[in-house]
Amino acid sequence: MLILAKSILGLTLGFFVSIILGWFMIPTLKKMNLKQNISLFTAFRHADKNGTPTIGGLIFIIPTLLTMLFLYLRGSLEISHSLLIIIFVFISYAALGFVDDYLKVKYKNNDGLTIPQKLLVQVLIALVFFYIYMQGGGNAYLTITSLGIDINLGWFYGLFILFLLVGASNAVNLTDGLDGLAGGLSLVAFLSFGILSWGSTWIEGNQEIAIFCFILVGSLLGFLVYNVHPAKVFMGDTGSLSLGATLAAIAILTKHELSLALIGGVFVVETLSSIIQLTAIKKFGKKVFLMTPLHHHFEKLGWEETDIVKMFLIVGFMLGMIAIYYGVWM
Repeated sequence: MLILAKSILGLTLGFFVSIILGWFMIPTLKKMNLKQNISLFTAFRHADKNGTPTIGGLIFIIPTLLTMLFLYLRGSLEISHSLLIIIFVFISYAALGFVDDYLKVKYKNNDGLTIPQKLLVQVLIALVFFYIYMQGGGNAYLTITSLGIDINLGWFYGLFILFLLVGASNAVNLTDGLDGLAGGLSLVAFLSFGILSWGSTWIEGNQEIAIFCFILVGSLLGFLVYNVHPAKVFMGDTGSLSLGATLAAIAILTKHELSLALIGGVFVVETLSSIIQLTAIKKFGKKVFLMTPLHHHFEKLGWEETDIVKMFLIVGFMLGMIAIYYGVWM
């Protein structure tokens, strides 16, 4: 029961630190003129959001790190190789997103870093991930017990890590288009992975991974106080890239890669809708959806933003519960 007590403590601290930080940070972001430029493609419903402060991902990133530090200093948390990787990915992708956000704000467009620049940084992050992972006694096996898959990928495991980090980070980034959507779905995802990590006793530092997840759940809950409709702040790429990559890192370390696709099912569908739309337009000159990602399709159909977010969160929650059943009992 000690891990439960530590997790609840971490969640509570993350929540209150996030609430307090948001209270001070949002006015600061406004004063620094770090405001979102709404894309012309979404201006049909979101023109009133233009000028909303961005880079709000710091409101849950900083509290998570501070809470982790507090628990470590009081002897309630150990730094394992697994936890070190997660913190590294969490911070690295946050820094990448921060630079991207800053360039967008500075030049008042939605370009930011170029694709080659982003990919180069993500390759470096994946290489460091792979190195720390192998130094900590990790193996390069892709294991999916329920499907009888156990393949030694060797050095290709580094490419596998890169694929999941890039895919998951961009999936969350695509989903971050409505107030509270990406934050709410990420909260559910980390809650699910926190529970799964509890049971991943074969992994070094599984309890620390679980505690990290619950701290982040609390921090995200505090962030959502300011991010639900009407949003007072956006997480920006600073938050979305960090959340997605960290989800992928936890899935890899706990050997729940298949569960990632299920827990992040809404993120996957949002990404697939964009891929399908782009392919259909290029190959056939026709649209499959009114607009992508999928949440914009429902907006075009006349759905209210809050109703779309509620529906997606319910679906995300149910997928998370199914993944816990699959990951724990199957």
